[in-house]
Amino acid sequence: MPDRLPSHLQLALASVDVFTDDGKLDLTELESLLAKALADHRLDDDEKRVLGNVMDRAEAGGVAVDVQARIDRIRREHLAG
Repeated sequence: MPDRLPSHLQLALASVDVFTDDGKLDLTELESLLAKALADHRLDDDEKRVLGNVMDRAEAGGVAVDVQARIDRIRREHLAG
């Protein structure tokens, strides 16, 4: 993925594969997206927005119990406030 793109756009592009693969967000995919977002050890507002949108979309389509638990923890630890 081109490094010259802003990080939130890189994150958005990476999320496309999640939904075109099998349409479901799994734990490995979620952790990979979070790692991309946290590559610089912080989430800026754009990254938070993109990550939140990805998780919202995933939840709308249904996620496994472990994925939902991780989404809830990500929201508490990184998106709250």
